[in-house]
Amino acid sequence: MSSRRARSAPQALLRAVLAVWLVALLPAAGSWRSVPSTPTPQFVDVAHRAGLHFRHSGGYPEKRYVMEETSGGVAFLDYDNDGWLDVYLVNGFAPESYKSGKGLPNKLFRNKGDGTFEDVTAVAGVGDTGWGMGVCVGDYDNDGWIDLYVTNLGPNVLYRNNRNGTFTDVTTKAGVGDPRFSLGAAFADYDRDGDLDLFVANYVEVDLKNLPAPGSSKFCLYRGIQVACGPRGLKGAGDSLYRNNGDGTFSDVSRVAGVADPPGYYGMGVVWGDYDEDGDPDLYVANDSTPNYLYKNNGDGTFNEIGLLSGVAVNEDGREQASMGVDFGDYDGDGRLDIYVTNFADDTNTLYRNLGNDFFADTTFQAGLGEPTWRYLGWGTKFFDYDQDGRPDLFIANGHVFPQVDSYELGTRYRQRNQLFRNVDGKRFDEVSAKAGPGLAVENSSRGAAFGDFDNDGDVDIVINNMDDTPTLLRNDGGNQQSWILVRLVGNPARGSNRNAVGARVRVEAGTLSLLEEVKSGASYISQNDFRLHFGLGTHDRVRKLHVRWPSGRVQTFDDVEARRLVVIDEEKGILRPGASAP
Repeated sequence: MSSRRARSAPQALLRAVLAVWLVALLPAAGSWRSVPSTPTPQFVDVAHRAGLHFRHSGGYPEKRYVMEETSGGVAFLDYDNDGWLDVYLVNGFAPESYKSGKGLPNKLFRNKGDGTFEDVTAVAGVGDTGWGMGVCVGDYDNDGWIDLYVTNLGPNVLYRNNRNGTFTDVTTKAGVGDPRFSLGAAFADYDRDGDLDLFVANYVEVDLKNLPAPGSSKFCLYRGIQVACGPRGLKGAGDSLYRNNGDGTFSDVSRVAGVADPPGYYGMGVVWGDYDEDGDPDLYVANDSTPNYLYKNNGDGTFNEIGLLSGVAVNEDGREQASMGVDFGDYDGDGRLDIYVTNFADDTNTLYRNLGNDFFADTTFQAGLGEPTWRYLGWGTKFFDYDQDGRPDLFIANGHVFPQVDSYELGTRYRQRNQLFRNVDGKRFDEVSAKAGPGLAVENSSRGAAFGDFDNDGDVDIVINNMDDTPTLLRNDGGNQQSWILVRLVGNPARGSNRNAVGARVRVEAGTLSLLEEVKSGASYISQNDFRLHFGLGTHDRVRKLHVRWPSGRVQTFDDVEARRLVVIDEEKGILRPGASAP
């Protein structure tokens, strides 16, 4: 997982130089005006008082093996359709436990609607005891109820929602139990046939029956320190794309579609998004210590990998990085999806600005995101508007993988604080972690992070799964002082849209603001965000125009929409009146 200087990449370097030149020539993106300042929202950790009684275990405290470093996905999901976000936390455990078949269960917590949660794992039947890694959700059978997919070291698990508070393990019937070392996964309707397909990124090949014994000579060096080996020197595992057959089963189309990863790069975070605005979902895969992939959807069931050609496989120096988490988002207000990727310590995270025409520029340092992220090791991340000023901000969950660094003066720690960056003007970010509340002062070795409004008060909260520790639930206090709107979409499979409307694109116009988001499954680091789309509106109490491009390709526009509320839009019925039920 450690970052190393790559071989020369002249083509990528040339494109990086051209990108910097083009950025200098381009006008400032977006048309945002200055927004009156308001008190900084405060993030407070309420996990314990909210009842999220869970403790993650990643294996041996000293992290002897590479698979002990990567676990910890988390999901915000409304599994019971009651309008309140529930939480699913993924667990791991020690190698001896795995060999004996006695693992630690993942946990599902039901939101009671009063700021607290109850553990319903046993009743729901979703306490998988595999060596857990990540999670994503999606209504793969279009019955209106969210299903759950868990990635493991070993066979993954698909749980079908029974619509009564319980789930059934349908992995074998569905044919999606990838037996490899899986991390990131995400649903999307890549072929636009109306149902959700599934992509799974795999990491390295691991033989649990032949692990090096503790204290053996098999170790690697990180800055002169003996640590667990990997991923360099280990064989990559390849990736999977499962096409939904529409009958409860899936077919592995990885090779035919061109996303099987023949070189065996070390796949971690994944995110779908229509970066080229052609109506088809494209795919970005964050790879550890190897170039990242950008798969351009050809619209015929196949993809072209254009990561190096587009400038998002490596950084502006032409170096491959050790990438973990990833998100698509329009940070500069130009209507195109940009990319943010978290990376290893002693390196920066990377911001890629979408310039159009399959071309991106590394704008990390221009945006002020270089030096502040250098000594941190980043995982979960997202573009989101924490203060409702109409500009997408950035959050990064941090934590080292080597506990041994605490014994040396290296300028870094195993437990690290998370970071929050405020979007100033669509061109640069300022770190506001120190003044954004006590929840951001806590140090952990964090992994997955999920984003959503768990208390339905109009601002975005964050739940984080921490390595070998209890979770963090960052409640956003004061983030709803300015105006906002929350949008939930219900697609119509008869028209060619999946029920969750995954892949739908929403653009909101209010005053000078023009804001863009897409409904996504997966993303961050092996985690799942709320399917509802949140838009901060600053001082605007109404949305002038709300545009929806559905996965079916249908486009609708709604005028003069009231803000400061949840708006439910059905593809057939339009905006539903408050209190009305979606079908």
